[in-house]
Amino acid sequence: MRNSNLIKAAGGLAVLSILTVSPALAQDAAAPAAEAAAPAADAAAIAFTFNTLLFLVMGFLVMWMAAGFAMLEAGLVRSKNVSMQCVKNIGLYSIAGIMFWLIGYNLMYEGVDGGFMGTPFPKMIPNPADETSGDYSAASDWFFQMVFCATTASIVSGTLAERIKLWPFLIFTIVLTGVLYPITGSWQWGAGWLSERGFSDFAGSTLVHSVGGWAALTGALLLGARKGKYGAAGEVHPMPGSSIPLATLGTFILWLGWFGFNGGSQLALNGFENASAVSKIFVNTNLAAAAGVIVAMVLTQIIYKKVDVTMALNGALAGLVSITAEPLTPSVPAALFIGAIGGVIVVFTVPLLDKLKIDDVVGAIPVHLLAGIWGTFIVPLTNDGTSYATQVLGIVAIGAFTIVGSGIVWAILKATVGIRVGEEEEALGLDKVEIGVEAYPEFGTGSQRI
Repeated sequence: MRNSNLIKAAGGLAVLSILTVSPALAQDAAAPAAEAAAPAADAAAIAFTFNTLLFLVMGFLVMWMAAGFAMLEAGLVRSKNVSMQCVKNIGLYSIAGIMFWLIGYNLMYEGVDGGFMGTPFPKMIPNPADETSGDYSAASDWFFQMVFCATTASIVSGTLAERIKLWPFLIFTIVLTGVLYPITGSWQWGAGWLSERGFSDFAGSTLVHSVGGWAALTGALLLGARKGKYGAAGEVHPMPGSSIPLATLGTFILWLGWFGFNGGSQLALNGFENASAVSKIFVNTNLAAAAGVIVAMVLTQIIYKKVDVTMALNGALAGLVSITAEPLTPSVPAALFIGAIGGVIVVFTVPLLDKLKIDDVVGAIPVHLLAGIWGTFIVPLTNDGTSYATQVLGIVAIGAFTIVGSGIVWAILKATVGIRVGEEEEALGLDKVEIGVEAYPEFGTGSQRI
């Protein structure tokens, strides 16, 4: 044993002497190992770059949906309330960004571990020089997730238009984006309890759209309908919006942003399969929206003898919401079918809400809540790894939590600061009484001063 140790020691000294005398020999010996490591490092850097780029590009497309919601709502409300909708949309987007950084992101993703929520503390953005590994940059991930959060709040804005006070709405937005949305999101996307049970919602038909829809529905029930919307005998009085061109522009902006919404949810762009998957998601997303439009147009022609442009616009959005739960696995015919049913939902549930005297100014409840439920439920049709029972469990659990949480917040606001403007203020328009700036002064009361 001693001799063996002496031989090892001697060999070690010999190697040391060679390296000391001839550094070139040492470099030659290390070269093969370095050459082998280089391709792996390059591949990791390339994957990191492409995946980060995916999050950033798809993220700013989803951010552009904020403009889509603003224009859609500006077009579908009356001219005396347009400025109010613009303020609400830029305000809610800003609140969502701050709240999702302050507590929302980590509440949704940090330390959920099969449970019901993460840890509410600010998201730390690392120094770029320290990010030398990983699948994508931390900041790009935060940005992409944040714009989804803002979308949830945008859904609520349109339903409650023309009669809700500005600041109570924004206070509700703080709770929705900072607490309610992150908690239900953690159940699935944060590897929470629903994820462990096999629930599937690829890009958020339920986690984003139905959450926003449930929050909007509870607010509408407590807020009540606009003055004069419904007659004593049950008649419905139409209140046409200010600009169909604006509403159409908003719809097309949302349609464009949806490619980021669904495509980015692949979460990776590196390699053949991921790039192909994002491409297929684009195709299915586009065709589902198209099917929703055509079905809505055909049905309104059959039922009302005229094509209703607002139904066509909402048919596109319902098709988009419907395919969002699973835009990757469906074939083209399946994607067309899923989107088409979204169009059917819009045409038949918009008048149903009026019969129930639930005043939804822009049709967000049929589009985002009901089409979101449909899209989530039908996932097992094309995704063998899911079950209808589990999908229903997720829909019910998320709906119940959001109804209770939203209902409590709305009730507190109603009992304290109040959530609805007075009848006189509603008649004058929220632009005048809440904002002080008319959207169209040449045509409103401001025209008398110009």
